[in-house]
Amino acid sequence: VVWSISSSPTILNNDGLTSDGTGIGSFTSNLSGLLDNTLYFVRAYATNGVGTQYGNEISFMTLPGYPTGTIHCSTFPTAIIDVVNPTTGAIWMDRNLGASQVATTSLDAAAFGDLYQWGRAADGHQCRTSATTSVLSNVDQPGHDFFIITSATSPNDWRSPQNDILWQGINGVNNPCPTGYRLPTEVELDSEMQSWSSITGEGAFDSPLKLPLADGRNTTGAFVAGGGGGGGYYWSSTVSGTNSKHIDMIQTLASISPVGNGRSLGFSVRCIKD
Repeated sequence: VVWSISSSPTILNNDGLTSDGTGIGSFTSNLSGLLDNTLYFVRAYATNGVGTQYGNEISFMTLPGYPTGTIHCSTFPTAIIDVVNPTTGAIWMDRNLGASQVATTSLDAAAFGDLYQWGRAADGHQCRTSATTSVLSNVDQPGHDFFIITSATSPNDWRSPQNDILWQGINGVNNPCPTGYRLPTEVELDSEMQSWSSITGEGAFDSPLKLPLADGRNTTGAFVAGGGGGGGYYWSSTVSGTNSKHIDMIQTLASISPVGNGRSLGFSVRCIKD
């Protein structure tokens, strides 16, 4: 078979091809090196002394994938399934990064997912069982999977000096979302929140996104609510001085943090489609 991102690929003009033996009969081909989230055109071909002829062309779309080097905390990568908010029109992943399913209750542990320090890639630090270190990083990718703890002194950031441009857009330096997805802005999170039946943790779960109260990790690496939920914290890509903005909610209340919070905290990530 021969394939390409352009239609009518040939053995002379293609993005890849296989050679699968000789003679008549059926054969199997494996396509490799394909790009994520890309439309491909494929044709079978056969060559003999007269020349090369091609079969009917088919096309398919590859699935989005995760950034190179992504460490997944569970056996399988987070499923990439869309959910649409009919009020805002925004398209989101239907579960938190690291979650194995859509939340069935606001305290569904299987739907909690991972807890990211603001601006870090999915390097393993986001795993709920990750160990801690007090050594700050002076680069964008620390090169280890430790959750970096900080003192109570501002700016409470895992990186020193701070870098404000790590999670903005699909091409963000450390964007942990799959291809075509990114962190939401503060405005996008607020629009989502305003569409809820009530601006509370209960409203968050009742929304199309089914946001659970997934807990968080504080500056010492400990769970904010003991690891069993009770609070929900969702990062945006928006910075605020030395802090970054996020949703902060409990069962009976929710808000966008007015001045943000320290970037060494571990909060949930829900990706939005670009």
